[in-house]
Amino acid sequence: MSQKSLHLRLGIIVSLMALFLVLYAIPNFVFSPSNVGNIILSPLFWPYVLAGLTGVIGVGLLFNALTSAEDTPFEDEDTLHSEGSTPWMRLGALAVIMVLVMFGLPRLGMVWTAMLAFAACAFLFRTRHPIAAVVCALIVPLLLYAFFAHVAGVAIPQGNFVRLP
Repeated sequence: MSQKSLHLRLGIIVSLMALFLVLYAIPNFVFSPSNVGNIILSPLFWPYVLAGLTGVIGVGLLFNALTSAEDTPFEDEDTLHSEGSTPWMRLGALAVIMVLVMFGLPRLGMVWTAMLAFAACAFLFRTRHPIAAVVCALIVPLLLYAFFAHVAGVAIPQGNFVRLP
């Protein structure tokens, strides 16, 4: 399979999925009260944003496929993966991380569990930027907690051991 045909197929599928979300799924399955004052706090806002971004990505893939002159093969020596047990071991380790997240959520809370899970996944997938991964693992959950707990007024599950203000 070439990159051009892959981008064309993915672009069509992603664009159709975005249309399905915007025209059918979100209006019929996401309910929103009529008295929401701030549009960002509306339950409809973020699904429409994500569906719109999905549509933009689909159109971008279609544009890339239609304007691309080269028909290069998708796989080359850099993208080929070695056969063996390594991919299965990573998949098993990811399953263990997921189970640990489910056990950690009620005990540590959502913020601390997200920090640990983000860092564990970053090192499981052998990131090229370990310092940035640790910084993001610490800062992103804290910023999300600050927004949702203090700006949006949404209660974020806290753990039994450490409570955030």
